Amino acid sequence: MSNADTFIHLLAGGVGGTVGAIVTCPLEVIKTRLQSSSCEVQCSAVRTLRTATASNAGCNASHMYFTPEMNWNVYYHHHQCTSINSRLAVFPESVLQWPASTSSAQPKGALSCFRHLVEQEGCRALFKGLGPNLVGVAPTRALYFCTYSTAKRKFNKILTPDSHLVHMCSAGSAGFVSCTLTNPIWFVKTRLQLNRNQNVTAWQCISNIYRSQGMVGFYRGITASYFGISETIIKFVLYEYLKVTLQQWRETQADSSMSNYVALDYMIAGAISKTMACSLSYPHEVVRTRLREEHSRYRGFFQTLHTVFREEGYRGLYRGLSTQLVRQIPNTAIMMTTYEAVVYLLKSLIDDKRYAETE
Repeated sequence: MSNADTFIHLLAGGVGGTVGAIVTCPLEVIKTRLQSSSCEVQCSAVRTLRTATASNAGCNASHMYFTPEMNWNVYYHHHQCTSINSRLAVFPESVLQWPASTSSAQPKGALSCFRHLVEQEGCRALFKGLGPNLVGVAPTRALYFCTYSTAKRKFNKILTPDSHLVHMCSAGSAGFVSCTLTNPIWFVKTRLQLNRNQNVTAWQCISNIYRSQGMVGFYRGITASYFGISETIIKFVLYEYLKVTLQQWRETQADSSMSNYVALDYMIAGAISKTMACSLSYPHEVVRTRLREEHSRYRGFFQTLHTVFREEGYRGLYRGLSTQLVRQIPNTAIMMTTYEAVVYLLKSLIDDKRYAETE
């Protein structure tokens, strides 16, 4: 029975995660772009800035041509006397004072990011990283739900059955196992989503990472993922509580038809629990994206957290949150509903088979 139950949760988790990932992939790409340090997405590849920082570069420049790069901004100083870009200077983003009158210099939102992706990189850009996402989401969700159900069974024997502590320990164990085993897949996915070169393939990205950093490079940002386990703990504790509460409420209703909305209970519980958990622990996602950037100047979890807060304020730690919520609510609702539906169907098939064998 134990092996059959493990297989059911393994398959259900994989199917649920895959369906959710396909439906919400464009929002995932936009969220990753907004989280990155190059989130000042431009409507054109190069824009002109009139700024006083030209004097800080040691040259007499009237215009500065800006190209958004990862973590650092590259400025080509165009001299009045020549049309040749004769000098290259590199500044941290914190050095610059954006002109208030230049609207294109302000950070863009999700809608502008969407338009930029479609106009500059084509509709295919909305599905960047989908390959690694599909490769990773099934084993990640399968490992997660399998570990969660197994750990829950074990902790129920040690602790008070179905208590909040059991759900917390189970979710923490599942998050640690899935993060550790699948971090390289998500690292490649993030790199592809941040890469503006449409022709870069997943295999080329893997080769570049291995050549420049070795196997250790695939685990950049894993510390942030470990801190992100708190999100899964909060989510599953709330999910289990809301699911039971909604079911008990429907059972007390005089209308017998109210007890038939089991799938709706799963969707509501999944959406609410994910929204609250994501809002509370979101900064770890921004930190993780920054650590996974190419040529990143960020080195560790706390150093990145401190740097982002010092340079960009608390808003920098919550960049892309609205897009993440818009993505996660349907993603979690679809994933949890599919998961519960597959578990129900497989258990029904197994019970029917056993009943037929006993006749």
